[in-house]
Amino acid sequence: MSMTSESGGPAAPLALRALLVELNDLKRVHSAGRTGSIAERLFAQGWSALTGGASAEDVALDVTAKTLAASRLCDLDAAFLESAGLSTADAATVLVAGFDDVTAEVDGGLRDRLRESLRDPKDFVAGPVPVFVAALAQQPRAGVTCPGKPRILLEPPENHAEHCLMVAVYGVVLSPFYRADPTLVFLAAMSHHFHNAAMPDAGFTGEMLLGDHLLPIMARTTQWALDELDPALRETVARARAVLSDDATAEGGAFHSADCIDRVLQIAQHLRAATLTMDTVLDEMELVHAGPVKGFHDRVLKDMRIP
Repeated sequence: MSMTSESGGPAAPLALRALLVELNDLKRVHSAGRTGSIAERLFAQGWSALTGGASAEDVALDVTAKTLAASRLCDLDAAFLESAGLSTADAATVLVAGFDDVTAEVDGGLRDRLRESLRDPKDFVAGPVPVFVAALAQQPRAGVTCPGKPRILLEPPENHAEHCLMVAVYGVVLSPFYRADPTLVFLAAMSHHFHNAAMPDAGFTGEMLLGDHLLPIMARTTQWALDELDPALRETVARARAVLSDDATAEGGAFHSADCIDRVLQIAQHLRAATLTMDTVLDEMELVHAGPVKGFHDRVLKDMRIP
């Protein structure tokens, strides 16, 4: 019996909805001098720490905490803050402030562990970044597909590295609700699209058209990615991937919840942008915000009849 869908209670924690919506935008935040989105870069950092010998638990906490802090601070990360003159302690204080700004609904025990990983960050050895990391970052997601129907493409597409990172972070944040091991969920999510490093994504439609060829192709291309890892890490990742098949375990439930939420929120952000109004931008978000020239700005917009 499924541990997550047959208990009679809620299948997911509504209190975390706003946080997950906000985090999703990190797949679309870029900065000068840095290649790829924040999510894409954290995916690479996570794998580099893992191949460098860091424990999966430490990496899961580190990457998740940095992602949560970035939801408000974006690329005002430790590397930038310290390069701009802040001490390590002061940079950590800024990151914790960003983290605390969004994590009120995160499980208290997990929140404390994540906060501590920002306050006292581990000094990971940067291991070699596997080839599959860049391949997943270059592999676009399929968009909305359904067998027998033309696909719906929404530009710009996310890539598989961004999706895997976001599902991994969601999985960690959701894990207390399912009583799941966050490290296992993190590793499963970080590796769940290994096959797409080599296999172009034709979506559900393409998978159905492959028929009996689908599973052998996925197994073969997944193994190509696994073979890039040293034996110990490969075995650890393979064990974590055992939860991917269903929601019958706590970890499977947390993963599939995270995966489903991310897939739908990716599309929802396109729809949200399409329905954005000037009332929201000017009134709720205060685009022309308070300051010494606010009155002048308001008169300019009024006399120019903008918007």
